[in-house]
Amino acid sequence: MAKEHYFDISAKLDMMEMKNAVVMAEKEIATRFDFKGVKAEIELNEKAKTLSVSSSSDQKIDALKDILISKLIKRGIEGKSLEELKTEGISGGNMKVIYRIVDTIDKEEAKKIVKAIKETKLKVTSSIQGDEVRVSSKSIDDLQAVIKEVKGLELKAPLVFGNFK
Repeated sequence: MAKEHYFDISAKLDMMEMKNAVVMAEKEIATRFDFKGVKAEIELNEKAKTLSVSSSSDQKIDALKDILISKLIKRGIEGKSLEELKTEGISGGNMKVIYRIVDTIDKEEAKKIVKAIKETKLKVTSSIQGDEVRVSSKSIDDLQAVIKEVKGLELKAPLVFGNFK
């Protein structure tokens, strides 16, 4: 009898890499000429899973976000792992943008993934297990075809394919 193979689809991200990306972004901001004498801060709140960016203008905030996303990508974290929650004015005419760190697949996206897998007509079974989707099959080739199909979906969560056995 053939052995059953499986893998998990999740949106987990390495918070240590997130911290490293924030530190690297702060170092770059400290050396950039266009941020000399300007308030520019990036704050990571691990418990609330939020990241806030504050500066004096919209252009500066956009530049901060670009720097941060480039550092995230270098660390292997997708840029869409940050979802903008709100923009607010803070003291001194400065602006603050708060981002939510997306590290789970919500129920609707999990259902969309399972539906897309079923539409492939491959001999695989998929099930939602909490904030993960487990896909199993006797054929490794079918599992690889599923990965390719799921990577092509337009989803909000940054997907991680792991636990391949």
